[in-house]
Amino acid sequence: MTMTAAGPAPAAVLPRPSTLDVLQVLYQRILRVDPEHPDDPERDRFLLSKGHAPSAYYRVLAERGFFPAHWLDTIGAAGSRLGDHPDRRLVPGVEIGSGSLGHGLGLGVGTALGLRAQGLLNPRVYVLLGDAELDEGSNHEAIAYAGATRLGSVTAVVIDNQSATHGWPGGIASRFTVHGWSADTVDGRDHEALETALRRTDIHRPHVVVAVVEPKE
Repeated sequence: MTMTAAGPAPAAVLPRPSTLDVLQVLYQRILRVDPEHPDDPERDRFLLSKGHAPSAYYRVLAERGFFPAHWLDTIGAAGSRLGDHPDRRLVPGVEIGSGSLGHGLGLGVGTALGLRAQGLLNPRVYVLLGDAELDEGSNHEAIAYAGATRLGSVTAVVIDNQSATHGWPGGIASRFTVHGWSADTVDGRDHEALETALRRTDIHRPHVVVAVVEPKE
């Protein structure tokens, strides 16, 4: 919860989480998941690499019916299932425990390889990460490997709020396309544009959606 000198900040003045719109489109329009059967082997997998900011994720999971909405009142409290980093052992619908930046895409690539090895060819793997995470070398390895192995079941979504330290020549998308990925760069608040980009798939190429939002203050 955000506080002011007078107490909790009114909802109208709270900043809109950078991930919220992407998460809403994913869970309302894209992901094949069922709260009644959260472990269905044929489900799509969603991995939140940007795990240090889970409030929007929890909100969307509750809206989708993975857990009761009143749990949201306990985020970050002692004894709450909804910690400052999501925990797959405590929160229904969460695929990985995350928070330490730079690991989600590698885990997503590994998940896609595991599904392929099991003959599960229908599930897609979606990974949401922040642009600053691309400063981590582990992501470069995951991008290169996914392109080289033609992991067409992987879609990465990068929230671009201009918080990366180093950037990349030609922009974020070019960091992926040079390794054989397809790419779309869209307004990260435009649900129709996000849906169109997220539905773009190629069985022979991984895909990245760069969702541009307002710069981080």
